[in-house]
Amino acid sequence: MSSVRPLDAIDRKLLQELQRDASISHAELAERVGASTASCWRRMRALEADGVLGRQVRLVDATRLGRGVNVLCHIKIKNHLAETTEAFENFIASRDEIMDCYSMSGDWDYLLRIVVAGVEDYNRFLMRTVLRHPSVATGSSHFALSQVKYTTAVPI
Repeated sequence: MSSVRPLDAIDRKLLQELQRDASISHAELAERVGASTASCWRRMRALEADGVLGRQVRLVDATRLGRGVNVLCHIKIKNHLAETTEAFENFIASRDEIMDCYSMSGDWDYLLRIVVAGVEDYNRFLMRTVLRHPSVATGSSHFALSQVKYTTAVPI
C-alpha cells in the first residue's frame, strides 16, 4: 500500500493551480502560489518523484470530434479466475473507445465508460467486440443524456 504524502500550503496551492492549467510558465505558477521559481520547480519535481503528479495531457472535447455519446456499461465476467480477469483487463486496455474502467463491488464486476459517435456505433462495438470477448458473461448499458459535471481536478 502506498503512503500518503504530507502537503504544506504551498504544495496544495501548486497542485490546485496545475490542475487548473498545467501550461502556465514556472514563473507564473510561482507567483500564483507565493513561492520562488526555483522553489516551485523543486516542489514539482518532488511531487513527480513521489507519484503525486503524473504526466501532462491536454483535454479534448469529444463532442467536437464527433464522439459525443457517453455510455456507462456494466459487465459481468464468466468467472473470477486470475486468467479471466487478466484477459478481460488486457482487452479493456487495448480499446480506445473505453475511456474508464472500474472493477466494482456489488452485482456487476466492472463499470466501463465508453465514448462513441452514436447509438449505432455503440451497438456495433458492444455486440461485435465487448460481448464476444470470451471473458464476458453479460452486460447492461446506460446512455448519458447530458453531462452535468465533469472534472479531472482532485480535491486538495
